[in-house]
Amino acid sequence: MKDLRTLSLSELQELFISLGEKPFRAKQVYDWLWSKNLHSIEEMTNLSKNLRDKLAKDFQIKPISVDQLQKSSDGTIKNGVKLHDGLLVESVLIPTETRTTACVSSQVGCSLNCEFCATARLKRMRNLEVAEIVDQVALIDQQSRMYFDRPLTNIVFMGMGEPMMNYKNVVEAIRKITEPEGLGMSPRRITVSTSGIPKMIKMLADENIKVKLALSLHSAIEEKRNEIMPFSDKFPLTDILEALKYWYEKTGNIVTFEYCVWKNINDGEEDIKALIKFCKQIPSKVNLIQYNPIGDGKYDQCNKAAEENYVRQLENNGIKVMIRRSRGGDIDAACGQLANKAAE
Repeated sequence: MKDLRTLSLSELQELFISLGEKPFRAKQVYDWLWSKNLHSIEEMTNLSKNLRDKLAKDFQIKPISVDQLQKSSDGTIKNGVKLHDGLLVESVLIPTETRTTACVSSQVGCSLNCEFCATARLKRMRNLEVAEIVDQVALIDQQSRMYFDRPLTNIVFMGMGEPMMNYKNVVEAIRKITEPEGLGMSPRRITVSTSGIPKMIKMLADENIKVKLALSLHSAIEEKRNEIMPFSDKFPLTDILEALKYWYEKTGNIVTFEYCVWKNINDGEEDIKALIKFCKQIPSKVNLIQYNPIGDGKYDQCNKAAEENYVRQLENNGIKVMIRRSRGGDIDAACGQLANKAAE
């Protein structure tokens, strides 16, 4: 049976006309589905019982559900999310004193093969549907209000999967999250994180949806980046840089480079100099992300001196840099750790 949420507003209008109903009923249903995030046709109380029965005959709503909830000692909450077909993804609520951030997934598994990431070791089963992405945001907003007494403030597409490999559904989900008829959140509080697919970065720039962009870089030395992120040999840094320049020209938004520094991998002077050179070619800032081990021993967090050296040299060259400490590491909820261990 078809999910009612796969219908656009115009398709809902056509549906109601075919049922002999006024077209305005479509707007009422759209509001229930996307603004109120309702998961039951029966609870659409401004529709007649007869009309609700007609809808339920041919349509259903397939919401996500929380299969397992884990709480970290630092307040982070990880949700093992079950989809309508029984597959699992994970999404995370990350609280600080001033904000709560939803880290949402876009794929079951991942299309890419980054060596340092636990999610990349999972087979990509399928892309998430628009409603499944929106449901994660609505769920974490509810949890933010319940556990921290404030609404969700930020959204990052940094969960399981590569958002650009589920481009159409991610963009449509962002529209549903930000439009007044949907969840009504500000697009400026949404960050789409990508491992770097130039064509899709340009497409996102053309969407005019005003989100922020983050790029997982980890090395500005081509050969080294290809070792860390093998898929990237198809996307040279020169092509990525061209796409990022296009992004900035179209949106006016600077790019955030996500960058882990690993011991004996990218903690040397040549690595810092390459990063500085790359950053100077595009308005950007750098987030140095604390690495979260995934149990193979190949990648280890660099020592504090190496991290401080990165910060000092970046700042000396006028490049804004932030150190992002991990949250939720004790429940495998930190960056790179999402791997559905609960399902094993």
